Amino acid sequence: MIKSMFTAITGLRANNLAMGVIGNNVANINTWGFKAQRYSFADILGASIGNLRVGGGTKLSNITPNFTQGSVLNTGSPLDMAIDGNGFFIVKDPLANTNYYTRVGQFIVDDAGNISTPEGYILQGWVVDENGNIGTTLEDINIANISSLPKATTLVQIGMNLNKEDSVPAIAWSLDANKGPAKGSYNYSTNTVVYDAYGAAHTVSLYFRKTGDNQWEVHYVYKDDSGQYKEAGTQQLVFNSDPAGSLKSDSSSTAITFSDWNLSINFDYGTGTDEGGSGLDGTTQFAQDSNISFIHQDGQEPGSLTRDVTIDEDGYLYGIFSNGTIRPLYKIPIANFASPWNLEELGNNVYGITNKSGQPIIGDAGSGGRGKILSGYLEQSNVDLATEFTNLILSQRAFQANARIITTSDELLSELVNLKR
Repeated sequence: MIKSMFTAITGLRANNLAMGVIGNNVANINTWGFKAQRYSFADILGASIGNLRVGGGTKLSNITPNFTQGSVLNTGSPLDMAIDGNGFFIVKDPLANTNYYTRVGQFIVDDAGNISTPEGYILQGWVVDENGNIGTTLEDINIANISSLPKATTLVQIGMNLNKEDSVPAIAWSLDANKGPAKGSYNYSTNTVVYDAYGAAHTVSLYFRKTGDNQWEVHYVYKDDSGQYKEAGTQQLVFNSDPAGSLKSDSSSTAITFSDWNLSINFDYGTGTDEGGSGLDGTTQFAQDSNISFIHQDGQEPGSLTRDVTIDEDGYLYGIFSNGTIRPLYKIPIANFASPWNLEELGNNVYGITNKSGQPIIGDAGSGGRGKILSGYLEQSNVDLATEFTNLILSQRAFQANARIITTSDELLSELVNLKR
């Protein structure tokens, strides 16, 4: 009888712990990325009585997280991220200088410019330079003091039409340093902006003059620092009769030099037939008014990073700059483990590695069994209330049954004591 009481106590203790696990699951039903815990019981080796072996009761042998995917909720914030599949974000505790792992992608920008969790753990990633090269060492993702460097213009691409019906101007081309090109010496003009190596913007005027049947020349004119008009150079455009109006050649391989700005720029009017193209992908000569369809140039002024960032499913974090440039700044990796069930729960939604979990296997999102990143979403808790309440009822009844064994054993023991009377 005394043996049965102690056996029942093990049942009380084990089911009490089980109800604690259930209570923790239910308490965290609204915790982002929370993984419900599962428990398992094991019997306790009992004593041998003759040829019989009487069990010693039960114990709560193991508590492991259930890493099934939780539902994702659209939050609209680009810094909110959910992992669609396996893996963990890598975050660093700046105080302990230790990396931890989390499923919760709720990030903010702190006062130092770090992208971190509300608890202060800093998101880790690989830096991406302006040439697109990805680093190999994990670093704090910090978006403070990032700028877009200026870039000198080296190429201007132009799409337009020059009117086939225009006549050769009767006035010869001439340029007055104070007044500019002589009126009537050209057929059409337009302007474009180019940038020097320091990011300063400069205006270039393009004057198109018909010189013969299917032939044009472009004069590149600008003002120097003293306000005087200068011509940087001339470029020839030749068109075909067949296919009608198509560009034959544009001499785009010869750069135009702007000595005052230390710039050498190639002006490309399309792929002419002499270059193996159709001659219709840029500049044409049709019987309609001269007009510009597009002007693209590859230079830029310096730009500062706005607070707007975007993150794609491969983990690239793009910065949006004030000069209109959008480029990747970091790549966010995903960590996987051989046995994530053996990670140590440390609170604040983070896990630490253990000997049984193995070391993190870090790689690109969406590769090697790792999930993709969903920007603007958060993963919800995977706690199932129906399952938890069912387990609660079972644990409650088991607790009651073990308590009844103790009271019954007490009654039997009382009867045994009363035999003396």
